[in-house]
Amino acid sequence: MASGVRVGSAAKWGAAGLGVGIAAYGAYAGAAWLRYGHPTRTYGREKDRELDRFIPQFDVVERHRVYVNASASRTFAAACQLDMLRSPLVRAIFKGRELLLGSTPDEVGRPHELLALTKALGWGMLAHIPGREIIMGAVTQPWKSDVVFRPVPPADFAAFHEPDYVKIAWTLRADPVGDDASIFRTETRAVATDSAARGKFRAYWSLLSPGIVLIRLTSLGLVRRDAERRQQGARSHELTPVGVA
Repeated sequence: MASGVRVGSAAKWGAAGLGVGIAAYGAYAGAAWLRYGHPTRTYGREKDRELDRFIPQFDVVERHRVYVNASASRTFAAACQLDMLRSPLVRAIFKGRELLLGSTPDEVGRPHELLALTKALGWGMLAHIPGREIIMGAVTQPWKSDVVFRPVPPADFAAFHEPDYVKIAWTLRADPVGDDASIFRTETRAVATDSAARGKFRAYWSLLSPGIVLIRLTSLGLVRRDAERRQQGARSHELTPVGVA
């Protein structure tokens, strides 16, 4: 009998937790719907003037940052080489999108490192400051089940206005804080090219942005961990006496 009570209690708590999660997801999705078309602006050091060249006006924006105990160059390298798919949560979110939109499973062998993977998927490089920042961009119709990313030359990206598309640009950026610390930032901007695309993208973004934000937040922790591991490895190497294996 006691065992049955414990199982029943666990089921109740599990159901309650699921209900809270669904409610939180719905609240965030509703807020995303209301915020659509009213993005926040940045100033001073937070402002990304390179990104402004490609999408100065945008419908939605996501900005995230994390302090890293590693040099900017090591943090930037860790971000470019990040394997997001090693995270069970990220894999689950991608699988959830696949099931929700009825996407065809992607069985193509692709690289796992973030920068190489996104290039393989069709994203194009818009700008690159070696060791500090890279900006990637594409035009797409993200509401489609089997989404296709189409690169646009940097010189043509800002003026692209083909109907029924969304322009998306995102950054990987590491700003130095002294010699052995940095702030890693990522920013994603998106803008629809016409009212038809805007309506479809608003519905898509409101529904799926909670998962997208979770991926970004998870990635911050992974980048910090990888960069700090690299920094510690470099320090250990520098402290190893000459001739000692």
